[in-house]
Amino acid sequence: MKQFQLKQIGKINVKEDGMFIELDPAYIPALKALDGFSHLNILWWFSDFDDERSRNTLEVPQPYKKAPSVMGIFATRSPIRPNPLALSTVQVIDIDYLTGIIQIAYIEAYDGSPVLDIKPYTPSLDRIENPGVPEWCRHWPKSVEQSGGFDWSKEFNF
Repeated sequence: MKQFQLKQIGKINVKEDGMFIELDPAYIPALKALDGFSHLNILWWFSDFDDERSRNTLEVPQPYKKAPSVMGIFATRSPIRPNPLALSTVQVIDIDYLTGIIQIAYIEAYDGSPVLDIKPYTPSLDRIENPGVPEWCRHWPKSVEQSGGFDWSKEFNF
């Protein structure tokens, strides 16, 4: 199989005063014209799970309480996967075009996680009006906004 080479364009900073994406200075020009986008799609690397065991785990025992007893890793949002690639939609709070620092509301990443790419969230390409989901997770919130008030602790087995 063909091997691919990825370039880290920045990193995620989790600080007491907020969450930030800090771009490598070489990529600051790529921020031009992001004004007006309220959300971004961030492709990042689950670097803490980039090991042989995690990359070779293809099935996991019931990670969600109402899910099937065994699930293929592609049916989960787990960081344990053949390529520890993550995709998160984040809300933009501020973009500093001089320093290349984007303040975001939240991302489920660890401090220092590598950022691989940034794309603007556009409803015409990224939003699905009526997505289909299995019965076991049909009661989950229908949007990121609704997820904030949902008791996720009742959903997971970890």
